[in-house]
Amino acid sequence: MSKKALIIGITGQDGAYLARHLLTKDYEVTGSSRDVMASSFSNLKALGIRDKVKLISVSINDFRSVFNAIQVFSPSEIYNLAGQTSVGLSLTSQ
Repeated sequence: MSKKALIIGITGQDGAYLARHLLTKDYEVTGSSRDVMASSFSNLKALGIRDKVKLISVSINDFRSVFNAIQVFSPSEIYNLAGQTSVGLSLTSQ
């Protein structure tokens, strides 16, 4: 049985590198972004792994969204690398 990883925030630099590392260890990798349809996935493409990971939309602030992803993919490991992408927005949301 292969291990499954869910990476929340796979489109960022750290998420993409983690995905590449896990793929070399024969993991099945599913990654999330707030909006899969609008993301460019430039980091995944640059590492040559865009077509090797499953991608889903998950909002880390929405419990049902996260719960549904866990139920559907049944990951053995979950990595949360999601974060505010705008410094200005992160300072005003406090």
